[in-house]
Amino acid sequence: MADLHGWLPFAVACLIALVSAVVVTAVIGAIVRALAKHREWARMLASHLRIPFRLLLLDILAWIAVAATMPREVPQPTVETVHHVFLIVTIALGAWFAAALVIFFEDLGLARYRLDVPDNRYARRVRTQVMIIRRLTIVAAVVVALGAILLTFPGARAAGASILASAGLIGVVAGIAAQSSLGNLFAGMQLAFSGAIRIDDVVVVNNQWGRIEEITLTYVVVHLWDDRRMVLPSTSFTTQPFENWTRRNSELLGAVEFDLDWRVSPAGMRKELDRILRKTDLWDHRTSVLQVTDAVGGYVHVRVLVTAKDAPTLFDLRCYVRENLVAWIQRDGTAGLPRQRVELVEAGGMDASQRSRAVSGDTLFSGSSDGDKRASQFTDSIPMVAKDAGLGERPQPQPRGRSR
Repeated sequence: MADLHGWLPFAVACLIALVSAVVVTAVIGAIVRALAKHREWARMLASHLRIPFRLLLLDILAWIAVAATMPREVPQPTVETVHHVFLIVTIALGAWFAAALVIFFEDLGLARYRLDVPDNRYARRVRTQVMIIRRLTIVAAVVVALGAILLTFPGARAAGASILASAGLIGVVAGIAAQSSLGNLFAGMQLAFSGAIRIDDVVVVNNQWGRIEEITLTYVVVHLWDDRRMVLPSTSFTTQPFENWTRRNSELLGAVEFDLDWRVSPAGMRKELDRILRKTDLWDHRTSVLQVTDAVGGYVHVRVLVTAKDAPTLFDLRCYVRENLVAWIQRDGTAGLPRQRVELVEAGGMDASQRSRAVSGDTLFSGSSDGDKRASQFTDSIPMVAKDAGLGERPQPQPRGRSR
């Protein structure tokens, strides 16, 4: 009967602790939900702290109930073990609640800096730094919680003095063994607070174009233009060159180039460019230039410079301008279509200079009386052979010209 009276209050106390935790969390949740209808911070608070707060409150109330109503017949070592377990759970849940509370304040601050605006350079920098601080906060909470849990064990407290005494040697060994990891760790912190790259920056790394999607303490994730993800160690951005297209601002200038025929009309093409840009919202009205930058090798090199608010818009604008100018050249500016000119010469025939000299009589041995006279001086002394039927061949005398 004594056992019944010992365990019944214990069970009732545990039940009351459970009901109390449910009632308290329900009341607080109703208040927060009512505030969330008009306040954004209340909604964020509920989403961050709902689960860790409920578990921590239930753990504390249950620990109080167990400590107050634990039956006396329970052995002391068992009681100490139960209290130790509650202490460990409370430390872990308390670290979770503290980390969630810090993250709530971080998100509350980030809500002031929007990324969906044209000039969001400062917002991206703040977001990058806060994301690194958040990861450091989580790591610090886990380390502190593990350290506090270990200190609850008497053996760990006894070993603390020897661990601290050999901390210098352990630090040297760990530094040598984890040199690359520590390098990435410090590189990640350097990237976060130096502003070299930020979340949503447009970069070109290893000839790949993409946006910075995530920055951690050890690696950086680049979201490439074709939806691939390139994961690079943080040291890649501190030791190797890369292009950051949004380092100062997001506005960019791009070029569209053509190789056209010499008969193209730059003025007409420039007029068409102005008409094309007036029809699109991709152009930010900052720069619109059409120039003939070269004219060699049978082609005229035309370069068009246009500007846009950011890199994706600039890419679409360049494609739009290129497509419409090509359509204009095919439709109205056909004189500018690229052509290759070829000059044909008859094989084995005389060229134009030779034909003109032949017609004018400017030859050495033919075409004029002087030329024929010169030719006879070389052919008069050559014997001509005539053939008589049945008599064979006999030389024929030739008239002799003037002797020299």
